[in-house]
Amino acid sequence: MSIRLPEGAPGARILGLGAYRPRRRVTNDELAQVMDTNDEWIQTRVGIAERRWASEDETLQEMAVAAGGKALAASGLSPDEVDLVILASASLKEPIPGIGPQVAHRLGIPRPGAFDLNAGCAGFCYALEMASASIRAGSARNALVVGVERLTDVVDQTDRSTAVIFADGAGAAVVGASDEPGIGPVAWGSDGDQYSAIEIVAGSNGISMAGQAVYRWATTRLTDTLIQAMEAAGVGPEDIDVFAPHQANLRIVESMTKRLGFGKETVVARDVVHSGNTSAASIPLALTALMESGEAKSGDLTLVLGYGAGLTFAGQVLVLP
Repeated sequence: MSIRLPEGAPGARILGLGAYRPRRRVTNDELAQVMDTNDEWIQTRVGIAERRWASEDETLQEMAVAAGGKALAASGLSPDEVDLVILASASLKEPIPGIGPQVAHRLGIPRPGAFDLNAGCAGFCYALEMASASIRAGSARNALVVGVERLTDVVDQTDRSTAVIFADGAGAAVVGASDEPGIGPVAWGSDGDQYSAIEIVAGSNGISMAGQAVYRWATTRLTDTLIQAMEAAGVGPEDIDVFAPHQANLRIVESMTKRLGFGKETVVARDVVHSGNTSAASIPLALTALMESGEAKSGDLTLVLGYGAGLTFAGQVLVLP
């Protein structure tokens, strides 16, 4: 007797996006009052003008629920139509329990498969692939993917090399079955020989980052990943309407844009300027901002790339909802 397997969908696509940005805006001038830095120094090196820091009541759970609720509303699905919840974060306070089940419960999603995933700043793209693969395999109908971070909890606020960069927020996507694929094959991997480039050492004051090493890695090693993602999806740079890489550093975004040969006709996400580096939340936050501003529109072919601690990376081509 053979084991029967479910029949999956031909493809999966994003049905709706949602975002939550903390209330508090922190400018470079404000940071200059508490550490040895200034607006010119920060903008020259990372391109950030301001970032959002969460207040005490803006917990990971609260931000994830807010973003997830908006994504559900945008998708047109009811909570009981979702049967998988994947939450990506690198800033959970406790290892157990995960907050994915809590977020699902708060949103009224009845007894879904739910778990947390930590792939650093690549977390959203990793989770998006897990959701897409689950739908295509037939183990889920619709999935909620959330990237959420409170990086201010894991940053030494006196360390200008990290405190000026990292920020808080949440972004979410509802993924559902589709006869026409709207999420392309993932191009992912890791460079574990550089695991210590971004880390939080037990007993330390917070996250540490070898900024120059990460910059060189991102600008020289990851272009091939973006090309692989496009080739796997059967498209080229000339077909891409929107480029939305992880919002780590504006200089990295501009370098990747130039290397891929994108011109003025391609919309490039630069959400890092006003949101800072929000790790696993940065890509859905950037996509939501582009759609809300009208710079990007439904149906646009979009290239995304998450990369960060591990070092991990994942790129995909997708269609905006």
